[in-house]
Amino acid sequence: MKRMLLFPLVLTALIGLAGSASAEHGPTPQKVDETVEIKAAPAAVWAIAGDFAGISKWDAEVKASEGSTKKRVMTLKNGEKITEEVDEYDPAHMTYSYRMLDPNLKALPASSYSATLVVTAGAQGGTQVQWYGRVYRGDTGNEPPEELDDEAAKTALSKLFKAGLEGIKAKAEGKS
Repeated sequence: MKRMLLFPLVLTALIGLAGSASAEHGPTPQKVDETVEIKAAPAAVWAIAGDFAGISKWDAEVKASEGSTKKRVMTLKNGEKITEEVDEYDPAHMTYSYRMLDPNLKALPASSYSATLVVTAGAQGGTQVQWYGRVYRGDTGNEPPEELDDEAAKTALSKLFKAGLEGIKAKAEGKS
């Protein structure tokens, strides 16, 4: 008889634990997707954008950069550094995918991100460059401060992408 009374109590406790566990979840990846149309041939655009380690030559948010087609260290305008590593580099298809290795919250309010840059033929003989990624906020707790929340991470990565795309466009169109 005691077992039958105990069962509903245990079941109620388990349901309560399951409910509270699902209410507390970590961050979800935030998507950032930026695109630009450029009046230049894809090969000319790739000659600029394909220089993974040379990002400081075409992204105004990056003060300095060094590395190879496998890994780069960027120094941002604020003096902070970020190291990124390539997962796939495919010059034949004019694309590469990479990820941040170690977070530097002073550089970018993100605990992690991965990104892909793709150069394709665009309208009327031009080129389209798409730069997209997934970013996790800097504070992975349930109630992050505003400067380390989802929006801060998305905004920072979007700013980096937009500046890069503007720089690629300016260089490819001979305006820089």
